[in-house]
Amino acid sequence: MNAKPVAFYRNLIHQFKKARILVLGDLMLDEFIWGDVSRISPEAPVPVVWEKRHSFMPGGASNAANNIASLGGEVTLCGVVGSDEASRRLLALLKKRGVRLQHVLTDRHRPTTLKTRVVAHHQQLVRIDRESPEPLSPSLMRKILSGVRQTLRKVDAVIIEDYGKGLISASLIREVVGLAKRHSCIVTVDPKEEHFEQYRGVTVLTPNRKEAYGAIGEKNTDRIPVEKVGRIILRRLRCQGVLMTLGEDGMALFEKSGKTTHIPTVAQEVFDVSGAGDTVIATFTTALAVGASMVDAAFLSNVAAGIVVGKVGIATVSASELAERVEEVRWKR
Repeated sequence: MNAKPVAFYRNLIHQFKKARILVLGDLMLDEFIWGDVSRISPEAPVPVVWEKRHSFMPGGASNAANNIASLGGEVTLCGVVGSDEASRRLLALLKKRGVRLQHVLTDRHRPTTLKTRVVAHHQQLVRIDRESPEPLSPSLMRKILSGVRQTLRKVDAVIIEDYGKGLISASLIREVVGLAKRHSCIVTVDPKEEHFEQYRGVTVLTPNRKEAYGAIGEKNTDRIPVEKVGRIILRRLRCQGVLMTLGEDGMALFEKSGKTTHIPTVAQEVFDVSGAGDTVIATFTTALAVGASMVDAAFLSNVAAGIVVGKVGIATVSASELAERVEEVRWKR
């Protein structure tokens, strides 16, 4: 059985509506073209997809914000979009879900990041990316920082979603971490492997296995134990915790106190892992924001991830889905 009763976790999930969170990061729109394949093209050895339907979902930092809103939390989004059809679609979707958008800025000189996936018979065939990874202009960066300063006075936590699209920089991280400490805010980061050294002093990082090993310059994940990698990152970045996602092996939580907790996966079926990392950091941070311990927050984020990977496409989890699934999960610590 779980070390704590189901009622404890259900009450914790019920408290999610009190969470106030700022999500800062690279905003994206995920486009899905759904269809069937019945033949190979006579022009090249590629499948011909007969399009049946089209759909759009918030991606990147937008997906993390969307997940928080779905869980019942109050979320403000801070980032940059282009002046194009993709941005109009993205902002309309987020507004409909109740995400606060007053600090989403428009840059007419860059496109909104758009990831187009072609899916047939529940299998992704190809992904097409449209994006600009160029750093933001100094004037836009000043406006981003102004938005962060205004919002950090009113929130419990800030999530930094770094997808390497030009928003997150060393100076921005330093400013955000300093402000967060001043206002006693939690700072969690979904990291970009190449930028690890920038995250010194944050509360918790949530890398996947590949990102964690890459951060210490190790490509062979069999050569060094996961435990050692987690401890190296924890010590090097002087953070309070590292929550490493391990795919089918679940998660490993490393805390500054020296405690390590392994959480086995609860996924029953895996259809699509796209966006699962956003669900993890959204659920984990929302739980921390309402007073959960890191272990309890990690447990709930693991359950949430198990739900979304069982859905096709970029997906979210609701508070009611999470509470229902918690009742089915048994975890012996």
